[in-house]
Amino acid sequence: MDNIERLSQYNKEHCWQHDIRLTNLETDIKKSGLNLEEIQNLSVNDFNFMQVASAEDKAQCKEFIEHHEWLGNLSQYTTHWFACYYKDILAGVILFNVPNAFSKILGEDTPQLERLISRGACISWSPKNLASAFLMWCIKWMVENTQYRLFTAYSDPIAKELGTIYQACNFYYMGRSSGTNKRYINPYTGKLVSDRYFRQKTAYRKYAGELGIEWNKDWSHKTGMSWDKMPDGIEEKLRAFSKHKQSSSQLLEFPSKHKYAYVLGQNKKETKELRKLFEQRNKTYPYPKNRGK
Repeated sequence: MDNIERLSQYNKEHCWQHDIRLTNLETDIKKSGLNLEEIQNLSVNDFNFMQVASAEDKAQCKEFIEHHEWLGNLSQYTTHWFACYYKDILAGVILFNVPNAFSKILGEDTPQLERLISRGACISWSPKNLASAFLMWCIKWMVENTQYRLFTAYSDPIAKELGTIYQACNFYYMGRSSGTNKRYINPYTGKLVSDRYFRQKTAYRKYAGELGIEWNKDWSHKTGMSWDKMPDGIEEKLRAFSKHKQSSSQLLEFPSKHKYAYVLGQNKKETKELRKLFEQRNKTYPYPKNRGK
């Protein structure tokens, strides 16, 4: 059964992500080589958190997300990778991305301050509070080492998600009025994607192949397309084919997602100023408690 079928049929009381933990537990324990007594006595202090940079480590993180995270894939434009280890065992992964759409949560400068927490999962036998401790470590690393101060995240009601980890970390809850409730079935993989997928460089490269256009690596850069480097007529063909692919792909409508945000500065003064600005510009709500779709 693929993700789309499971989305329509999933009706358990707990979220889909927790269901994956339960499903993977026996296999994960066997693969780890750990005994039950050691696992039961684990605490957050037994784990090491680190930022990941090498291609080899990123490949391992990608495989982990595909196996342990309910969406089962990476989102586009991942900018920061983090891994959690118990001894030499990969036990958790968190990814930060360019936001799907930049906001003005902190005013006009928000695009220079915001990163999206796009993916995250911990191994099934990890202690219950590892995920929240790991996430806060990642946020603090970002604040200490980058210009980012605003961290947004979504929880999906269709997977029975509430954002329990974000609530445990004292994120602001911004309600369910943000984000698209329309998604498409990827014509190449069968997985769910937003309309943004059809305008990504990986998709344009596939379109070129279908159109018999030989791809030139100079036509794209790290985060997008270099339209000005294409011969006349190529951009028009690729954009037209993109619209065709989107219009011919199956459209599905879902409930809007829960949105969360966390604001942190490098010191108490900056944190206080940024949080005051956030609270002046944004409405927040009590945490949701109902897992219903």
